[in-house]
Amino acid sequence: MSRGVILYIGVSLDGFIAKEDDGLQWLEETEGEGDNGYTEMYDSIDTTIMGKRTYDYVMEHADAFPYPDKKNYVFTTSEQGSTEYVDFVNEDVVAFTKKLKGQQGSKIWMVGGSGILDAFVKENLIDEYIITVTPHILGSGIPLFKEKNPQIDLELVDTKRYGQFVQLHYKVK
Repeated sequence: MSRGVILYIGVSLDGFIAKEDDGLQWLEETEGEGDNGYTEMYDSIDTTIMGKRTYDYVMEHADAFPYPDKKNYVFTTSEQGSTEYVDFVNEDVVAFTKKLKGQQGSKIWMVGGSGILDAFVKENLIDEYIITVTPHILGSGIPLFKEKNPQIDLELVDTKRYGQFVQLHYKVK
């Protein structure tokens, strides 16, 4: 039994995960309900994967590292080694993740960003898509999905409403 990779992410109605400047203010200002299902997802994982830009954004906007009880991998070409909470990885993210999926453990959360997401979609490495749609049409920004992806057939597991958010939960068939 291999470990599953989860994409848990917010997206505008027109398909953007951030503004061009990585801004998420529109997302943070949306009226949700409770933690919008975050704790349930977070409790199902033991590992996070993210790119360096996502890591830098998290560190810039959080008072403390938000995933201290998980194993955290940051993919980068500019840093090496580890911090208290993070291992910097200078390897191919797809090959590395395939190895991780073969190890014992809980689910893996692909936190971001768009480069890693695109590589994962192209290789069909994501097992569950938990996509929370926000009531915004941004017009431009960083798209959730880039072009030239393979067809991936999904099964709808659940839908939930959290205030102004609608969460769609799919598993890969």
